[in-house]
Amino acid sequence: MVEKPIIEAEEAAALAKGGMVVHVGGFLGCGSPNAILGAMAKAPSRGLTLVCNDTAVLDPKTGRTTGVAPLVPLGVFSKVIVSHIGTNPETQRLMNSGELEVQLVPQGTLAERIRAAGCGLGGILTPTGVGTEVEEGKRVIVVGDRAYLLELPLFGDIAFIKAKRADRAGNLVYAKTARNFNPLMAMACAMVVAEVEEIVEIGELDPEAVQTPSIFVHRLVRA
Repeated sequence: MVEKPIIEAEEAAALAKGGMVVHVGGFLGCGSPNAILGAMAKAPSRGLTLVCNDTAVLDPKTGRTTGVAPLVPLGVFSKVIVSHIGTNPETQRLMNSGELEVQLVPQGTLAERIRAAGCGLGGILTPTGVGTEVEEGKRVIVVGDRAYLLELPLFGDIAFIKAKRADRAGNLVYAKTARNFNPLMAMACAMVVAEVEEIVEIGELDPEAVQTPSIFVHRLVRA
């Protein structure tokens, strides 16, 4: 196996250029690549499209933030594709003012659209959203006696994901629920940078424990 480059968080952050679609793993910050996100906050890009489960937590009373939340008020994103924004009032404010485009996608549909991109599918059929605002502009396909929406794959230019352990080849192991969107995003993007807590030698990981094979990973960042 070929060893993958181990880079600094700042180098990883610099890979995200304006106009790119950036997938970021995590669920309210759990399983997010915080070192990379911190580096992005120090030298923010502009005009990125974010694909993430949510825009994480921003609490104006306590100043507490998680995941991608600190990047939102910095104007890093021109568009976000997420399942909810209820824990980040800054995302809501920017959406209402017209400064940020927000595309809300049902959580299961979001996951399946990312999976479809990674699996080479032309889309997925889901009954979720039929007869609601979600249906607007989408193709409705009837199978049997039930209507479905055709939801298209959600590809990314780069994915920033988080894993518990990696070997130097880039095989990844996740920690429990921190796994969430990370394996799906690793399959759906042209470049994948994995932030990991521990990097071991090739052969030290139990092959049965590997959840993302090295073929999907291009760079490693030591958390």
